This record gives sequence, C-alpha cells and structure tokens, in this order.
Amino acid sequence: MNNNKERERAELHRTIWQIANDLRGSVDGWDFKQYVLGMLFYRFISENLENHINKNQHEAGYKDFKYNELSDKDAESARKQVVDEKGFFILPSELFSNVVKKSTTDENLNMTLEKVFRDIEGSAIGTPSEDSFKGLFDDIDVNSNKLGRTVVEKNSRLSKLMVAINDLQIGKYEDNTIDAFGDAYEYLMTMYAANAGKSGGEFFTPQEVSELLAKIAVVDFTTEYKRMKESVNKVYDPAAGSGSLLLKFAKILGKDKVKQGFYGQEINLTTYNLARINMFLHDIPFDKFNIAYGDTLKNPYHWDDKPFDAIVSNPPYSIKWEGDSNPLLINDERFSPAGVLAPKSKADLAFVMHILSWLSTSGTASIVEFPGILYRGGAEQKIRKYLIDNNYVDTVIQLPADLFFGSTIATIIMVLRRNKKDNKVLFIDASKEFVRFDTKNKLSDKNIDNILDTVRFRKEERYFSKYVDQKDIVDNNYNLSVNNYVKIEDTREVIDIKELNINIDKVVKNVDYLRKEIDKIIDKLEGDGNDWLQSKVYFRWIRESQYY
Repeated sequence: MNNNKERERAELHRTIWQIANDLRGSVDGWDFKQYVLGMLFYRFISENLENHINKNQHEAGYKDFKYNELSDKDAESARKQVVDEKGFFILPSELFSNVVKKSTTDENLNMTLEKVFRDIEGSAIGTPSEDSFKGLFDDIDVNSNKLGRTVVEKNSRLSKLMVAINDLQIGKYEDNTIDAFGDAYEYLMTMYAANAGKSGGEFFTPQEVSELLAKIAVVDFTTEYKRMKESVNKVYDPAAGSGSLLLKFAKILGKDKVKQGFYGQEINLTTYNLARINMFLHDIPFDKFNIAYGDTLKNPYHWDDKPFDAIVSNPPYSIKWEGDSNPLLINDERFSPAGVLAPKSKADLAFVMHILSWLSTSGTASIVEFPGILYRGGAEQKIRKYLIDNNYVDTVIQLPADLFFGSTIATIIMVLRRNKKDNKVLFIDASKEFVRFDTKNKLSDKNIDNILDTVRFRKEERYFSKYVDQKDIVDNNYNLSVNNYVKIEDTREVIDIKELNINIDKVVKNVDYLRKEIDKIIDKLEGDGNDWLQSKVYFRWIRESQYY
C-alpha cells in the first residue's frame, strides 16, 4: 500500500471531519457537503489561475510578480487573454486567498461571496467556455437560513469554513498522489449518504478501482506484446458521476495523450456540477471536455462525438428505467440489436448495450457491474446471448467484496471489445486480490498489476483465471459467472482417514485403561473405613454417572 496516499487521505479526512463536526450546525449533512466542496473548488480554481498567470509572468522575466498583489484595475487588461486560455477570469481582490484574509472582518461576507461566484461564472458568458461554467456554484447558497438566522451567524459560519479550507495542507494539487477533490467527495458521501436517503449509484468510485478500469481500457490488444496505448482519440463515461474515472484515465495516460478530449453524461445535477468542477481542478482545458446533464439511457448526448476508443464506467446498480414501457426504445439503434430490452427494474445491461453501441471497432470498454447480470434469466439472458454470439465479451473479472463505500457487494468488471481475434472469454477470480485497510478492502498496486497482466497476456492460472471457449459458455446457457469456469480452491485441511482411525483406536484404549484404574481405586476405597466415606460417595457418583 502506498503510504503517501494514505497519509494524504488521512490528513484530508481529518480536516473534513473537523470542518463538518465543528461548523455544520443546523445544516443537514447532505447539504453541508456542498459548502465544503464549493469552498474547496473556489480555493483551487483561484490557485489554478494564480499559478497560471504567475508562471507566464515569471517566464517573461518578471520573477517577483504575484497576481494576488495586483490591483483589479491593472488585472483587467489581461481579462480577454486569460479567458481565452483558461475559460474564466478572477480579479485579484476576488481570489480565495484575498477573500479569506478579510473573511473574519467582512460584515457582508455572504454578499461578497455571492458576487465572486457570479463574477466567475459571468466571466465565461459569450465565450466557448460558457456551458462549462454555467451553474457551477448553484449548490452553494450563501444566503440560506440553514447557515444561521441572522447575517452575522451566516457570515460567521462561512468565515470559519473558509479558514478551515484555507488551512487544509495538501500541497500543490498537481503533485498529490490522490485525487484530493474526488476523495473529499467520496469521504463526504460516506459520512452522510446513509442518513440522506441517497442512491448507492451516486457513490464515488474508489481510486484504485478507477485505476484498474483505466489501465484495462488502454491495453493495445492489437499488438503482439499487448503494449499499453500511447494515446487515444476520445474517452467516454455514460455515468460520469464526479468524473473520477475520466480523470484517472487522464492521469494514467496523460491528459495530452487524449487527443480529442473527455466526454461524459450525468443524471444528478449536483454530481454533474462536481464532474465539471473536477475537470477544472485537474487542469483539463474547457475545450477538452464535454460533460452533459441528463438521462443517458433516455436522452443521450454526444451522438455526433461517437464512437469512442476508450469507455470506462461504473453505472448505478440495478436502477429502474423506462424499458419496454417506452415503445421507442426497442427501435433505438443502441438497444435493438439484442432484440430485447433490459428489465424495467434493472437497467444494468441497458448501460452495457449503450456502451457497446458507442464503442469504436478498435476500442475497449471496462465497466463495473452488479454480478446479477451474469446469471439472471429472462431478458438479461437474451442480451448475454447476443453479446456472446457476436463475440463482444472479452473478459469477466470477479472483484473482491467490500471495495466500495456504502456497499459490501463483490462487484464485477466486464470488458467489451469489437475486434477480438478468437472466440474465447477470459474469466478471472480476483476475489482474494486485496489488502485490508482501515474498515475497507483496497486493491494494492500489486493486486492491480496481477489482474492487469492476466488480462493483457490471457494468462491461465489454476484457481485464478480460465480462458473459456464460446461453445462452453453456450452449453452453460450463457451464464457468465466466474465461479462457473474458475475452480474455487479447496482450502480445507486434508484428513488422512487411516491416521484418524489409528488415533481413535488409541483414544478408546486409553479410555478403557482409565476406567479400569478408576474401578480399582473405588473398590479399594469401599473396603476401607468410614474415614473415606466422602471419597467413596464421590467416586461412586463418577462410576454411575452418564459421563463414565
């Protein structure tokens, strides 16, 4: 386990817990997380802009230049250039670092923050980045009565929140080994989701799982040695969540190696805003990502952007969808090839069909799924039949249990490809590939490498992986459960029957010997005087009891 990662996480979690515990007050936990995330974003977007401008000035020879010390009037001259480069603009006086300095004495802090947020979004109006910034701060209501009954109470809580966020020591964002913002989201979800009545499908995908999915998606299966791709055109996530999977892809391959950008869609408005925020925090230019808001299955965006060379996703498990209640869907080019729609109560395979439809002929899709899709009958079996008969399923990986926050379910990864060279499916039982850390299981670097190498090189290993012919799957009624193909190791102790019988004989002989010796003692005692009455009674009880 990477100790730096865990130290960074521990520091992040400690601070967030302190903030939440000390400052939340009457604000519902689920709502309060938006204030924490919003202030985190405000701090980081400010620092991002400062670093960008400072770097440009230092390279131009102005080594002592500090943007946060510049007057607003002087800064205005660079507005257009900065917006063209970054997609937004923040005046020096409105930078997080300057606002937090005055926060404890600013009697109108709520109004100050409201104006700052409005100005940041407004700086993108009429530019190509407008859609990327529109509504980003909508979830941060600085005038909410939940923050306090009076303006003084509101501002006091906002000020304490800003100071706490400012004190968060995580160094340079780009140097962190964890996705700090995404991890904050994950932790906040863990803290509050159980009591907030939120869907488990909203949970943040653990960073280690994201890494495995991304690495699988960049394997170049067309090369003899199954090298990792040096670049891809586009990467897509139809259930983008906080954008963690897309960003993990950027970190592994390099954001500049994704030539045409990052695409995704998210149905939850708050999470949609978070995904866009997260893109900016990772310094993904506004013209290199396109995150859409809406129901992917019902109203997908990016028709003109497909197909995609890499698709990584963790769709919500077994959510409801329109299914056959919408007569248009059976004729949708994404779903019609299977001849049947996924059940209305379980949209899992609807996401799979959508992903397959938008996958390029040379691309790879790696998807986290609920294990029920592998064996349930009815419409889901018919969809699996379509996938297998057309040779689209590349690999099925059984993951360990208890990886995801909010769920102990042992999920699976399904890997799809359109350009397979043989009619086989690789099954991997990775249920034991984990380390226990704190209260959850995690994939270590070694675990990830072991799974990835097995996927790349189609390695067969007893009790771990099996490369199965299509015919065997057909004969098994298209059941794709890993334990149907990978034998489970019997770890029970092997017992030698002959040795066991010998030991039993020894025990019986010892018991017989002891009985005879006890009988001798009792007979002797019964022949002695009354002084031994107590012992006689005792041994007679032994001899007559059921235990003798």
